[in-house]
Formats: sequence, structure tokens, C-alpha cells
Amino acid sequence: MQASDITLLKTLCSTFAPSGNESAMTKFLIDYVNTNKENWKVQPELVYGEEFQDCLILKFGKPKTAIFAHIDSIGFTVRYENQLLPVGGPETETGYSLVGHDAMGPIECKLKVEEGDLFYDFGRGIESGTDLVFKSDFRNTDDYVQSCYLDNRLGVFSALKVAETLEDGLIVFSCWEEHGGGTVPFLCKWMYENYQIKQALVSDITWVTEGVTHGNGVAISLRDMSIPRKEYVDKIVALAEVSGVNYQIEVERSGGSDGREIQQSPYPIDWCFVGAPEDHVHSPDEKVHKDDIDAMINLYKYLMKHL
Repeated sequence: MQASDITLLKTLCSTFAPSGNESAMTKFLIDYVNTNKENWKVQPELVYGEEFQDCLILKFGKPKTAIFAHIDSIGFTVRYENQLLPVGGPETETGYSLVGHDAMGPIECKLKVEEGDLFYDFGRGIESGTDLVFKSDFRNTDDYVQSCYLDNRLGVFSALKVAETLEDGLIVFSCWEEHGGGTVPFLCKWMYENYQIKQALVSDITWVTEGVTHGNGVAISLRDMSIPRKEYVDKIVALAEVSGVNYQIEVERSGGSDGREIQQSPYPIDWCFVGAPEDHVHSPDEKVHKDDIDAMINLYKYLMKHL
């Protein structure tokens, strides 16, 4: 990864955007695309506005395949007194550093876990309803990157790298994925009714397991809690095989992604999850091998050209 790529990924990981509060990430992406698109092979049309809430779509050429990448993260919401509620499914351990901002100013506090309940430790009360996220501590070594929110800022990063050479396709930046979803149905409606798109790829991050390991390529998921249509997934695997890009096959019974909402939409859109595996999921220490990041980007470029 080039130094500029590391800088971009670090910025994405430190941008405040927990589920339901993604506007800062949306603004960053709009500014980034407008600043850099003149250097891309095709300059995309940016689609966003009130009817899309905080989502953003990049339209390239004559699209027939869409990449979905969710821009939100897990986090915490301040309840009353010093209580916290989880946003999505964050790992919780006493001592984790949390950051945010309320009407009284910036916040940096510690997470406390007591008998399964969550609290914050701070020198003053925090306004109820305030969102908090893990404090960013981005680590870059020869082989790995490690940080909070690689899930799914790495999926967003991969999509932006694919955008540099993409000629035909949609890149769809969705919201709320970590806390139940909600935006994918209207995004599917828009792309199907405007462009009759019937195939999608989900650019997200999965788990290191006994079957999917660091450094052995991007994972192609045959199933998680949802089961995509086999004929389409087989097509993805066949293309990966001839691409020359390192990949691994994932089969899980739990976990989910934007693919779940695509499948539940009223539109006949096939989907497949394709993403790099990480360790220490949903913690401040998420860890991904750089070779798997390269494989993810390269496979997406190949798939978007040949699907």
C-alpha cells in the first residue's frame, strides 16, 4: 500500500460515523470524490440528497453491477446518568477509550463494564443521546493494518480504489448496516427502476476463522445468516478462479451484511459478499493483512469488468 493509501484509510477509520449519524462520512466522501475524480478513468455522476438520507451513489458509464459498501460503524449512545447503550454489536471491555462531542464540548472518556451493563467514566455528565465511538489508534506495519472501524472503512476504501479505473458500474455507500439496516431497500429500488441492475457485490469485512485466515486472499462468502443464490455465487467463484487473484471460500451460519437487505428487497437482485478477513472484530484493534486488502481491490476490479 502506498503512503497516500495509508493516509486515506487512516482518515476513513477516524471519521465519526456511527449508525444513524453518518453525515460527516458522507460529506467526506463527496469532497474526496469531487477532488479526485478528474484523475479517474471515468468521472462518475454523484447521486445524493434528501431522498437518499446520508447515502451516496457513484454512477459510472452504463452500469450493470453495483458495489455496496456501508459507511457506518458500531458505537455507543449515552442514556441517563453515566449509562451507555450499544450501537450495533461492539466488543466491550473496561478501559476502552471512547470519543465524541456534545453541547458542552469534546469528549474523551473510558468505557466501564459492570455485571454486563455499560457505563462511561468522565469528569462531567454527558448529554443524553450523545453518540460515542472508539478512539482511533491506527497502526501500520509491514504486513498489517490495525485500527478500530476497519469494518467497514476498509470496504469503503476498496470501493474508492476500484473507482479509480471503473468504467461501468454503481458504487453504493449505504448507512445503518451495523444496527439493523434500513437504507438498502430504497437504494435497490432506485438502482433497479433506473438501471434495471440485477447483480450486486457487498464490499464489507468478514472474520478470521479456522477456514478463513490472514494472508491467503479475499474471502468469497457462500453463505452467512443469509443464503445468496448459488448460480450467481458460483459465477463469482468461477471468475475469481480465472482472475489469478488469491481468494478463500467462506461458509458461516451467522453474521450478515447489506446482502441480507438486498435479498429481502422486492427486486430480483443477486448478491455476493466479497471481503478481506479481519481479527479482533468490532473492537478497537481490528486487524487485516495487507495482502488480503490488495486481493480484495484486485478481485473487485476484475469482477466489475467481467460480470
